[in-house]
Amino acid sequence: MDPAVLRDDMVASLEHETKALVRSDDVSQALRTVPRHEFVPADADRGAYLDQSFDHRGTRVLSPSTVAKLLEALDVEDDDSVLVVGAGVGYTPAVLAAMVGERNVHAVDITRTVVYDARRNLESAGYGGVFVDCRDGADGLPEYAPFDRILVEAAAVEPPRTLVKQLTSDGRLVMPLGGREQRLAAVERETPNDVESSSDAGVAPDARVVERFGSVAFAPLLVEGEQSGAIERNRTAREDREYAERHAQTRRGWEHEWIDWDGR
Repeated sequence: MDPAVLRDDMVASLEHETKALVRSDDVSQALRTVPRHEFVPADADRGAYLDQSFDHRGTRVLSPSTVAKLLEALDVEDDDSVLVVGAGVGYTPAVLAAMVGERNVHAVDITRTVVYDARRNLESAGYGGVFVDCRDGADGLPEYAPFDRILVEAAAVEPPRTLVKQLTSDGRLVMPLGGREQRLAAVERETPNDVESSSDAGVAPDARVVERFGSVAFAPLLVEGEQSGAIERNRTAREDREYAERHAQTRRGWEHEWIDWDGR
């Protein structure tokens, strides 16, 4: 079947009132334009336009519904300069390029093989002008800052302060916040007058959550040494192991000893 027809069907299902994930004309048109089959693994071509995700080289090709949710929350405007942290296979940067222009979209990923794949996919799909570089996502891309919009496709307890500082004064950062339980949130920089009145617990002092968009489930934001191929790459598993080790040494209550009441 014609991929354009499949894309139309995909977006129509996301616009339907049962999901209502696509609400803006810009997001709708961009999703209908970008050939998603250029970004999914070769053995998943037939399901490229189904609402499902795929695993590829230690990263995840986000489902169309997840991409729609991220883009609606990001709320980009014409000619916005955008940074995507977590380039993945390049699909989200491509959709953003269809909205604001290739030269306005920048993406970083900590895994070099993922960066190569994203560049190749973007070129193949007709969006070779998107800049993709291998970086620690928490460091952002200071050479091209400030950005009007920053999208982080990985979770953290609070927004990395470096990324917040790379926003324009009226910029917007969207990312999943939390550990095991995550909520998609939009973050803006605080002005000095806002600092004392902010009540968003867990958010960096120079940022404030301005909107939340429901529960999500993303992999944690990786730092150097945790990317695919490194000895430690799953921060959650590492934290679980360390917690278990500490907990084993801090028994309390009835766990401390068995009291022989009959013998007293």
